[in-house]
Amino acid sequence: MEKITEKLLLERCTPKTSKLEQIKTLNLSKLGLKSEDLPVPLLSRLKCLEQLDLSGNSLEEMPQGMCLPSLLKLDLSNNDLEDVTTLESLTSLEELKVEDNLYLTVNDNYKLMVLLPKMRVYNGKDISTTANHVRFIAGENLRTRVVAVWESDVIPLPNPAMGEEIAKVKRDFVKKAVHQVQYGPKSINGYTKWRVERIATEFFDSLIQPKDKTPKRKHSTSAADSDFGTPQRKIKVISQATVETSPRKSIRVQNTPQKVDRSTTASPRKAVHAPATPSRVLSEDSPRKSNRRLDTPQKVDQTSAASPRQAVQSSSTPTRLQPRRSETPRKALKEQQLKADTPPAKQSKTPSKTVHQHREVNASNRTPTKNVYSVPKEPVSLKPHCALQCHSRNDSPDDLSTQLWACAFQPPPGFSASDASGESRIVATCGGDSVCLIDCDTGKVLKKHKVPGEEFFSLAWSLVLMSREGGGSVRPCRILAAGGKRGMVKLIHPRANLAYGEFRASRKAISILRFSPHQGNFLFTGTYDKRIVMWDIGGVDCEYNFKVIQLLMLEATSTPLHLCPAPSSPDTHLLAACEDGLHCYNIQLSKNTMNRSAEYEVTFPVYDKEDKDTDYHTIDGLAFLSDDIVASKSHMQGSIYLWSWRDTCTQRPSKKKQVCAVILAELQWANTDIPYLSLNTCPSKGYVVCGDDKGRLWRYHVTDLPKPSSQSRKTVPATEILELPVEDKFVGASINSVAMDPDLQYTVALTDKNIVVILKRDEC
Repeated sequence: MEKITEKLLLERCTPKTSKLEQIKTLNLSKLGLKSEDLPVPLLSRLKCLEQLDLSGNSLEEMPQGMCLPSLLKLDLSNNDLEDVTTLESLTSLEELKVEDNLYLTVNDNYKLMVLLPKMRVYNGKDISTTANHVRFIAGENLRTRVVAVWESDVIPLPNPAMGEEIAKVKRDFVKKAVHQVQYGPKSINGYTKWRVERIATEFFDSLIQPKDKTPKRKHSTSAADSDFGTPQRKIKVISQATVETSPRKSIRVQNTPQKVDRSTTASPRKAVHAPATPSRVLSEDSPRKSNRRLDTPQKVDQTSAASPRQAVQSSSTPTRLQPRRSETPRKALKEQQLKADTPPAKQSKTPSKTVHQHREVNASNRTPTKNVYSVPKEPVSLKPHCALQCHSRNDSPDDLSTQLWACAFQPPPGFSASDASGESRIVATCGGDSVCLIDCDTGKVLKKHKVPGEEFFSLAWSLVLMSREGGGSVRPCRILAAGGKRGMVKLIHPRANLAYGEFRASRKAISILRFSPHQGNFLFTGTYDKRIVMWDIGGVDCEYNFKVIQLLMLEATSTPLHLCPAPSSPDTHLLAACEDGLHCYNIQLSKNTMNRSAEYEVTFPVYDKEDKDTDYHTIDGLAFLSDDIVASKSHMQGSIYLWSWRDTCTQRPSKKKQVCAVILAELQWANTDIPYLSLNTCPSKGYVVCGDDKGRLWRYHVTDLPKPSSQSRKTVPATEILELPVEDKFVGASINSVAMDPDLQYTVALTDKNIVVILKRDEC
């Protein structure tokens, strides 16, 4: 056995370094070490250590007090481990190997899932779904039973509390809970008793602590099923399409915007609008200017839609659309039409007019918000690249009725939960009954996935773990989730050209999908039954088996349109832009209740302008420009707000249900009554982009933000307003969604006339 010294650590680290504090990978395998041979003070200096190999030794446990804050991977295989509770201090650990430890049992496996809250890979297998089930779902079930034991025979606490008496009551209660609470198979009785003892101890401590000093629970609990240890077989794909009216339908028959009645239960996407002049009336083929009637749903092909391994179909060659040669006369005509379409109440409000502040915080009493991101000072110009009709029904070039709703660039190489930098040229688009993957360089559709009878409204990319054949190690793989009218989430592995499964998120349509930026297997779904659900979709094995668990149910008062986890706290705060306002939810899984309502609503200055004919509460645009700066808009607002998330949260009183957004800037945007025109941001380049109902892209290059002030401010004009270069028959199409790659090499715009427009960065 070789004594652990600083010299030995430096010799066995890779890459080589001269300081312990810089070591990232360390191999201490096969040295014959025992637990007492590990020098805690010396090893605790390894603040940057990410991988540690202690395999092939004689360790009975990890030393107490071991602090390795950056450790992600630990190999303890082929040792003599007897106690796993000493690993609790390794809170950042994601991958652990403990194979060939003779004295470890299945109870220790379950303990490790609770002790290590971030562990995803155990002995080379992805256990994230099972682990989250044990931590939260089963844990909440145990906690409910522990509370029932206390309530069944409440013992009055001594007053004033005496140490010995309190300790006796605590011992009796914990002992009673451990004896009475039974849950799960007998094979894990040891784990159950251990977990119940911890939960009962924490619960009792919370009773005797003052409410404002209740210690934060170290271990989260949640609700559970009885069979929380058995892996689930492959989820059966449901192919039956639900025939219902599209929630995105909009009937526009009035010129004056109507006040939204939030108490009604009618189709949440219905809005009443119409063109102002007879010359603007379009044919019924234009879905945004008519009743947006769905085509008669096609009969579902049970054989093609039911298989969980349904191959992603290759698209036929899309129609290429040539840019218009002369746009000057048409531009003038469009400006006249825009002026004619503007309601009288809005014609008197020019974009340069100021808006009064909505109970805003006095800037003299607060710390000015800093521009927390560094962006290039020079704006980026774009040039037309190509336009495609790749979502046409039956591949018909005459299809002008299919509306395209969402697009997102594939995560670039090296993508992680917290890093979206790098190059990405593949964009996913959805609309009608298909999801397409397009190579922006070539303008070709690489893959096309169709579901007869579906109408896709949203999609989202993520990175999950995939097991290799033979039960070996796992590797990350990109997946794409898509959902829409049928209420089903379709899971696609694009690289394998495979739609490997689906699960039902709701009996009603899905309005929005969003993955957690911190945990790639956590998926949020917003649906037209006014609910937001957080799912754990886990990883997949080599046979594409997967398991889905519902973790949270968030109740909304209207349909959620956009979901954004706060970048600075993605595990605790979720912003939901809904048809009745912007709401903030606490999504921390360690909280007891798994059904929650919004903590508070964020309000905006434009709300003060509401009257019986206008309602600005529908927030149909939301995105973070940085960790702190948020861009949001209401469709009738005529501008886009940039506001501070951090300062808005800071000014909120603890019991207040509403908080005024701390506005940093107001960006001039189009005067329109058309809803659901989504904005997007490119944080690395400081860009905010949003389309309008006239086929124009409003681009804002945000470099420096003014300090918040209680004084009125002028709206900031757009850096550039681009008109989409498309054929005459597509002129005036509404731009429903926009996406930009992280380097702003490409910008993709989707329209309500079945056209995908790709613009490329102009390097000249």
